[in-house]
Amino acid sequence: MPRQIVFEQRVEFGDCDPVGIVWFPNFFRWLDAASRNFFISCGVPPWRVTHAERGIVGTPLVSTSANFSAPASYDDLLIIETEVREWGTKSFVQHHRVLRLSNSAEAPQLVMEAAETRVFAAYHEGRLRAIPIPSDYLALCS
Repeated sequence: MPRQIVFEQRVEFGDCDPVGIVWFPNFFRWLDAASRNFFISCGVPPWRVTHAERGIVGTPLVSTSANFSAPASYDDLLIIETEVREWGTKSFVQHHRVLRLSNSAEAPQLVMEAAETRVFAAYHEGRLRAIPIPSDYLALCS
């Protein structure tokens, strides 16, 4: 079973469009934060540290897909469940489930699911390149 990390996000008024629901690009901003939170929670240092110590600048996104099931709006508490479902040599696939908690006793409602393919990256000869996933990071996050 993959390791799962939970990230919470409260929807603010400014996150919503004129109709009053979350403007879709904000979900991707939150997924990016959840992705980083996954690695921090597993014990991987902040990217500024990995950059200084190993040249690793982060895990850029190379592909994504999402399916939206329900809207979210102002003051909703979103729970983002993140796990890595596939580890490759240089890339990995993170899966996110975004659930909305209501103020009532209802069960959490699925808002969206997304998959992201990311790579560990470093600069080589002035260009950003995918690098092999460090074995110690893989051990921490598996």
